[in-house]
Amino acid sequence: MPSLNDTQQRPPYDKPAPRPPKSNEKTRDIRLHNRRREFLLRNPDYLKSSEHELADPLLYDNLVRRFQTPAERELDGLTKGYSRVLEGSLLRGEARLADLAQSATNGDRAAATSYTAKDFAAFTTEAGLPKAETKEEGIERWHGFVAERFVHGYDEDFDYEPVDNNEEYDVMERRDAEDAWFDAEDPSWASDADNDFHAIDSDKPKQGQTGVQDF
Repeated sequence: MPSLNDTQQRPPYDKPAPRPPKSNEKTRDIRLHNRRREFLLRNPDYLKSSEHELADPLLYDNLVRRFQTPAERELDGLTKGYSRVLEGSLLRGEARLADLAQSATNGDRAAATSYTAKDFAAFTTEAGLPKAETKEEGIERWHGFVAERFVHGYDEDFDYEPVDNNEEYDVMERRDAEDAWFDAEDPSWASDADNDFHAIDSDKPKQGQTGVQDF
């Protein structure tokens, strides 16, 4: 049975344990991802590039291409060129065959992914999601896929070095550092105002004080 002294010496609450510091590798990964996200914010046209279709032709077909009108598909084909259109068509066919083969093997269509998207399974679940209902939803989800693919370094045709080594893209890191600094600072105006209040309050006559001593 604890003694009275033990009870009195025990703190009224347990202090929360501080979070363990992130490893250097984890910190580096976060910084690189943040720099790449900042690059996308400054260069939104990257997400709209037709070159990304080949990253996952089947996913592109489900989210973007099926909402296009015949006129839009024709214009898209003229922009890409015959060889690119043919390449995309062939890859979509191969992806569908691979998708069907995997579905037949494991019997789980929801978990199946196209062969071009299997490397991105860590950050996309499109294969297990319902189809997009609108053109806008499809484009939004496609842009999300392209963005995550870029952030995680899967765009083999992109030179990441100028982005990864550019401190100008550390906007989020600087903002977090500023927020932490302001949170740690005790604003002087608050203490000054508090002192002024007490000074004014001390000059006021106390209620019941007449300046004459009562005996």
